[in-house]
Amino acid sequence: MRETRRRIVRDILLQLPFMIWLVLLWLLLWHQFTPLAVVTGILVAIFVTRVFRLPTVELVGRVNLWHSLVFIVRFLAAVVMGAVSVTIQVFDLRRQPGAAIVEVPLRYADDIVTTHVAVTASLIPGSLVVESDRDRRILYLHVIGVHNRDEVDAFRAEVLCWERRIVRAVGTPEQYAALKRDLASERSTSNPSTSNSSKGGVR
Repeated sequence: MRETRRRIVRDILLQLPFMIWLVLLWLLLWHQFTPLAVVTGILVAIFVTRVFRLPTVELVGRVNLWHSLVFIVRFLAAVVMGAVSVTIQVFDLRRQPGAAIVEVPLRYADDIVTTHVAVTASLIPGSLVVESDRDRRILYLHVIGVHNRDEVDAFRAEVLCWERRIVRAVGTPEQYAALKRDLASERSTSNPSTSNSSKGGVR
């Protein structure tokens, strides 16, 4: 009996962050932050997690407060800039806004990080996730405002930047270590003269 209670409490604590996230998504969806919206969001979250119940996901418990704050600030700024950009494109009658389906292969994502990246990209106006390939860790996004390959590549790079920000904020230690290795490798590749001089100085 005691073991059953512990299992129930543990399950609730593990699912609590996802419940809170679903409530926040509900509030953002309806653009309302009233007590009634919070109550209905809680009811919807309970319904979704009970009816469409998935296996419990173990959280790593790693949260970097500084990088989380940076992520939130950058996300809010991106939402505002995205809304302004979409508004300009809608009222620009001189040309049609370009659109494309962009494939974004993620580098460090597990199920949780993939979900965070997908939700982040979908909440920023101008892009929407249309499909997620879980096995290959690929997101497919419908994007407006792109007219050539360079703009598509720039959008793909921006999504990968969001992935790195999320890994810095809440990624596993293994993901964070892999990210730091890749960043160090990129810096050494982009500065070959520094690398060569340091090698030449060692005898």
